[in-house]
Amino acid sequence: MNAARQEHPSGEQWTIRHGDLEATVVEVGGGLRTLTAGGLDVLAGYGADGMASSGRGQLLMPWPNRLRDGRYRFDGRDQQLALTEPARGNASHGLVRWALWSVLDRSESALTVGYRLHPQQGWSGRLDLSVRYELSAAGLEVSTTVDNVGADRAPFGYGAHPYIALGDTSLSDVVLTVPAVEQVLVDDQRKLPTGAAPVEQDDHDFRRARPLGATRLDTAFTGLSRDDDGRWRVRVGGLVDRPDVSVWGDRSFGWVQVFTDKGEDHGVDGVRGVAVEPLSCPADAFNSGEGLVVLEPGEQWSGQWGLVVHR
Repeated sequence: MNAARQEHPSGEQWTIRHGDLEATVVEVGGGLRTLTAGGLDVLAGYGADGMASSGRGQLLMPWPNRLRDGRYRFDGRDQQLALTEPARGNASHGLVRWALWSVLDRSESALTVGYRLHPQQGWSGRLDLSVRYELSAAGLEVSTTVDNVGADRAPFGYGAHPYIALGDTSLSDVVLTVPAVEQVLVDDQRKLPTGAAPVEQDDHDFRRARPLGATRLDTAFTGLSRDDDGRWRVRVGGLVDRPDVSVWGDRSFGWVQVFTDKGEDHGVDGVRGVAVEPLSCPADAFNSGEGLVVLEPGEQWSGQWGLVVHR
């Protein structure tokens, strides 16, 4: 009799390597469980014996962030999604976080996973989702393509949810750079958009690198300055026992969310980290239409984001 295969809460574990960089992608959600450099955690992920908490490393499709009441109207049809954030009455972070993804292609330093999103409660589209993780001397690059393989149009948004590991650094000492001129304002109770404001409001201006201090963020930034390659870059630095890390996004990502709650010095569930989340649209885009992509039958969307470890 063959020995029983070891089962993990996040399913199959797929590891890729380049130099001293190593990443593990998981079957459940197709997300990034770990990223290390020289054995040191770059991402605040989770163990093989656990499951993703607080969105750690997950892929957020076909919408990121929150959707008010789980309701929206598209092409004359009212849709009602399950409320996956019941305390706030929202549908949160899409439909594929807990789905089983498959390997489409694999090499020593790269892995492509895929999933077909079928119609279901509150969702009538049919999309083929493909995500390629690749390690190189430049760091980690994540390339996502989405094909509408159905007969109808489909609304679409995308987000990723990596947390940068802080090690022993106090959250107030973390040095943050966010090249944004505007922030999305949200209400206190449901964290849904109420408007926009300059980053100077509420001390959220991080265009010049500075420590977080007493500032705490659960904030989507936009109006992002880009380098000559078309990418914006958010840098997390000031880390006492590890190098700075930058998260970048290409022109498909007009927003970036920075979330600091899981970086607090005490009382955090899981590894301490600051989330830097590339977003193609802000919260509630299915209702507001802001940043929303509408995929016609046969149409494709693509976007790239990644991480650089500064050593």
